[in-house]
Amino acid sequence: MEMEIGIDIGGTFTDAVCRQSNGRLRLLKVPSTPDDPARAVGVALSELLGDGDGAAVRRFLHGTTVATNAILEGNTARVALITTTGFGDVIEIGRMIRSVNYDLILTPQTPVGLIPPERRYEVHGRIGADGAVVEPLDEEGVAEAARQLAAEGVQAVAICFLFSFLNPAHERRAREIIEAECPGVAVSLSSDVDPAIREYERTCATAFDAALKPVMDSYLARIEGIIAKRGIRAPLQVMHSRGGLLGSGEARRRPVRLTLSGPSAAAIGAASVLRQAGFSEGISIDVGGTSADVALISGGAAVLRTDGRIGSFPVRVPTADVVAVAAGGGSIAWIDATGALRVGPRSAGADPGPACYRRGGTMPTVLDASVVLGLVDPVSFAGGHVPLDCAAAEEAIEREIAAPLGIGVQEAALAIHRVINAIMAEAVRQVTVARGTDPRDWPLLPAGGGGGLHAATIAEDLGMGCIVVPSAPGVLAAMGLLEAPLEHDASRGYYRPVHQLAEDVLRADIEELAGRCAAAMTREGVEPAMTETEVVAAASFVGQGHTLDVPVPAECWEPGAAIRDGFIAVHRRAYGHTRDAPVRLVELRVVQRARIPGPPSLRAAGAAEARGGRCAVIGGAMVKAVTIPRIGMADGEMIRGPAIVEQADSTLVVPAGWEVTSHPAHLLMRKVSS
Repeated sequence: MEMEIGIDIGGTFTDAVCRQSNGRLRLLKVPSTPDDPARAVGVALSELLGDGDGAAVRRFLHGTTVATNAILEGNTARVALITTTGFGDVIEIGRMIRSVNYDLILTPQTPVGLIPPERRYEVHGRIGADGAVVEPLDEEGVAEAARQLAAEGVQAVAICFLFSFLNPAHERRAREIIEAECPGVAVSLSSDVDPAIREYERTCATAFDAALKPVMDSYLARIEGIIAKRGIRAPLQVMHSRGGLLGSGEARRRPVRLTLSGPSAAAIGAASVLRQAGFSEGISIDVGGTSADVALISGGAAVLRTDGRIGSFPVRVPTADVVAVAAGGGSIAWIDATGALRVGPRSAGADPGPACYRRGGTMPTVLDASVVLGLVDPVSFAGGHVPLDCAAAEEAIEREIAAPLGIGVQEAALAIHRVINAIMAEAVRQVTVARGTDPRDWPLLPAGGGGGLHAATIAEDLGMGCIVVPSAPGVLAAMGLLEAPLEHDASRGYYRPVHQLAEDVLRADIEELAGRCAAAMTREGVEPAMTETEVVAAASFVGQGHTLDVPVPAECWEPGAAIRDGFIAVHRRAYGHTRDAPVRLVELRVVQRARIPGPPSLRAAGAAEARGGRCAVIGGAMVKAVTIPRIGMADGEMIRGPAIVEQADSTLVVPAGWEVTSHPAHLLMRKVSS
């Protein structure tokens, strides 16, 4: 029987999903291996395939945080910058904005450590604001810079010339010179990575792309070696930041696209589940071991943004609009200098993990509190792969929280939950109420291993009365891999009023961008008939600093007129007004995607387990809750709280006043009217 495998690496757990050709799912969570994330992929594959051969694997899909972590932890390649004379310090000057106003000791606000001054090379040559060559490129200056960076052991080079997004000729010639002088050194061009206005953001994106190329090339090679060893002949496909898949070859060409892929995979999975449940709008909260990621689903798809950030650094790649807060199962509870209880942002992670893991962790975490409150079964946690020690959890909470505060262990555990629930609810407010959206009429979709533990409390805090629980909430990011399309994009910068651009020129540009996407699809083995094309223009009024996205019909005969009229309509919807001013085209983007059809996902088969009950603190009070194996719930069965629904990858808490109904691909949980 053919199968599809999706494996997503998180900070604490590596999640895996195996879907057979009959739609049956097998779910798996194994501890992540931070020292070498690829090792956890091998462990997961061994669990899924056993002694069997991987020849039956039709698709192998992978989501990883390796690129993001490399930037945050400073584990990137040794990189240099070659830029236009006078612009070497752009990456250090940034936008001159302090992200934290009152810190006495400022952390770097720009990625200075990535490319220190001694690895920035300025060369003569100039492209003008109209794209014309003002000064020829100093080719000998480029060659001399190449020789110097080779002597310094540089592994990658970012090339970012002024106005190269209008005319990339100088950047492309500089690449030829560097490749001739320094064979084997990775090169990234800003005209390929981020061809748009704003010098600092373009330089950052190009520098990070170059710095990640050797890192991701090595990592993807290790993954390819692991799957080849298991006999898997399917090509490796990797999730990128806007929620699509790339072949490993395309991922190597522009690895900066992989930096924010993890949250995007979960958002794609959430949108798919909500559509199946009959909702086009919703809010997902993916609670893992380290963080909680909140995403908005609108029109049946994850909302995208183009101004992504990693830490304090801009990484201008399209990504799902996700708000991440340091609130997960591994978040550490502690008492601050004023004697107040705090939870996070530090996390116990996968190693050593919470105190209940008994792997050397001594600080109490949210998971330790869940164990003490009776919400999590210590024996069946993570499908029995990670047995928990309740006594160790109690000891840590007593020592670090209960004793200093002069309260009982159970009361302290409940306080930890209340703090973390408030943090998560505030994150939901950031993507809804703070942006003018009322969440009360929308469903909440909890995901991650901890989403179901906190969903009802968060929903009650926000006045939400509907919760949609996926069939595999604990591995939603891995499920999102199975639902994601193969996707390629290409873009071109303009920064000119639309009326100055001829319609035939715009048509030719759209056709050229679509051809680049089609060529990438061909390299992936996808027939043109299987693809759909989307054209989007980033536009503004002349004089405005920021843009709005305007959809453009792919076969439009007058794209300029469509952009102008479309922008005015989009501006009116966004701001309630418009004005009589020229419209500027900033960027054109073409996206092609191919959806690979697969069977509908079904719950894993297996013998129904016996139902039971245990005492747990739910809704702030100790109650006798019925415990129900998710696999044992019949379609259409309705259960009222207090109850705890358990499965290998997560636990769902159903308080009194809520009822949950089983459906083939999800659970629907509603607040019962009083």
